[in-house]
Amino acid sequence: MTATPAQTAPTTVPRAPVTPGRVLMYLLLVVAALFFLVPVYLLFATALKSPDAINLATSWHWPDALNWASFSEAWAKIGGNLGNSLFLAVTATILSAMLGSVNGYALSKWKFRGANTLFALMLFGMFIPYQAVLIPLFQFIKSLGLYGSIWGLILAHVVYGIPITTLIFRNFYADVPDALIEAATIDGAGFWSIYGKVIFPISIPGFVVVIIWQFTQVWNEFLFAATLTNTSSQPVTYALSQLSGGQAVSWNLPMAGAILAALPTLLVYILLGRYFVRGLLAGSVKG
Repeated sequence: MTATPAQTAPTTVPRAPVTPGRVLMYLLLVVAALFFLVPVYLLFATALKSPDAINLATSWHWPDALNWASFSEAWAKIGGNLGNSLFLAVTATILSAMLGSVNGYALSKWKFRGANTLFALMLFGMFIPYQAVLIPLFQFIKSLGLYGSIWGLILAHVVYGIPITTLIFRNFYADVPDALIEAATIDGAGFWSIYGKVIFPISIPGFVVVIIWQFTQVWNEFLFAATLTNTSSQPVTYALSQLSGGQAVSWNLPMAGAILAALPTLLVYILLGRYFVRGLLAGSVKG
């Protein structure tokens, strides 16, 4: 039986009618977007001004002459710290994501006695504030000989990231059919073989969610950066706090530095944003 032209014609999705309510909704969305972009405008307007043009009366005015030297000067002061933050965030994110993936796989697909209790204890770590563990963490990092190095800071973020990454991956793997695990077990595959050949290849949506979350958390953290590192290993968040200087503050430098510091996380969201939504919908944060 051959299909008629009417049967093979592509279906078109009807366009939503333009109604006053729809127009009002889009206007409200535009106003909300502009409202949230106001700090960004002030950030760029101040960064592009020369120090003598910055005052309270003209703080909202766009500069008459653009002072791009603020960015080069800020880069000279925090460029090395940006490199520290990039190494810190990438390394800590990869390690905590891999550990969380293995933990989530074990807790969701390899049931053992006390698994639920262990999972609850791991989740408890999400609710412990940084300040509560700062002194014992400092002593522990120092006893390992890692105080003042970037590796001590990486270890702190990896340990603190394990609870949330485990939660995300456990909920993500809970949607994986048990039949896949059973079939691989019948074929003689073990724990690591199943993880590497069955679980890991389908974990991309979960990894995207974890990478975006963990990278942002590590990049923006300040308390550990101020207490566990020395001058050579300080990340950019701590360096930004030092850009304000002494009594006379050149506000163009902190603003330019803040823009430079925000670019990596912004790039991560631009590149992985659409996959982030897919990961959420795939069940990576479902209870």
